[in-house]
Amino acid sequence: MNRRERLEAAINHKQTDRIPASVWMHFSAYDQDPRSLAEHQVAFNDKYDFDYIKLMPFGLYSVQDYGPRIKIEVDPNKTAVVEKAAFETVEGYKNIRPFHGRYGTHGQTVQIAEHVKQLVGDKTPFMQTIFSPLSTLKKMAPASLVEDLKNHPEAVHSALEAITETTINFAVENIKAGVDGFFFATQMSTYDALNDELHQEFVQDYDLQVIDAYKNQTWLNAAHIHGNNIMFETFNGNYPLPILNWHDRDTDPSFAEARKISNKTFMGGIAEFPAIQASGSLAHDGFLNENSTQEITKHIHQAIDMVEGKGIIIGPGCVASPDTAEDKLHAVREACDTWQ
Repeated sequence: MNRRERLEAAINHKQTDRIPASVWMHFSAYDQDPRSLAEHQVAFNDKYDFDYIKLMPFGLYSVQDYGPRIKIEVDPNKTAVVEKAAFETVEGYKNIRPFHGRYGTHGQTVQIAEHVKQLVGDKTPFMQTIFSPLSTLKKMAPASLVEDLKNHPEAVHSALEAITETTINFAVENIKAGVDGFFFATQMSTYDALNDELHQEFVQDYDLQVIDAYKNQTWLNAAHIHGNNIMFETFNGNYPLPILNWHDRDTDPSFAEARKISNKTFMGGIAEFPAIQASGSLAHDGFLNENSTQEITKHIHQAIDMVEGKGIIIGPGCVASPDTAEDKLHAVREACDTWQ
């Protein structure tokens, strides 16, 4: 099987010659230049013979064009942080306007996809990272955002409508660039953040507009549900995406529990869950660097066993530590070869 065939078989719960796998992490030393990041990610993927690439544009690309003050980092153990919100009053929500998908930092991020496509052709499937509109708004809005949902819903809806339009425009440009799919990430789909009613009104309704814009044009489409106490059943039942990714080794449900209620393909199995400090430093609760290659093999085999080797794509539950040792990354790929 080639890489695409292996992934398509996994998505359709069919037998694969081995379990497909990849690992992704922040590449802060490269992610301010589209060509540099594209070349680095392709070389990284080829070095470890992974099956797919999840593009890793810097995590604030979706908000920079709206005007927050951002501290950019090139230290691989740090990530960019918002130092000052894009606006400070309720009226600020109403001033957010949609952008073309190739405007500003959005356009630079499309260039990453274009460069990767030129380098890999049809050899390696790759996914662009996009964010739920409310996740984008959260990153640039005042700390009062959740209260504003309740007290100033019309203003927040105005902002979300504009961000949704921008995100759709961005998805369209990435499809033109040749992506195989999208890694749709949300940081607000947890019961720690919102209840079901607020989630449907301010998250799900906008998410589905974005997903509907690409779901029939790309095939490698996943949702990443970030955090603890996640709304797994909401995503399983209401989001038309074939792949779900969450911190499966750190929060419920486990792969085994999830398989009882879901026929989707699960992406994950590796306990990698970073916390971003106010300074931008990444505090990793990572399995790979903290364990031997033998323990990594056992860890990954456990994940595969939970679903009996069907409907699974190995990857981190969130992102891996940028200083993960080479032998640990090779161990991920080798564990997929040795599972029986």
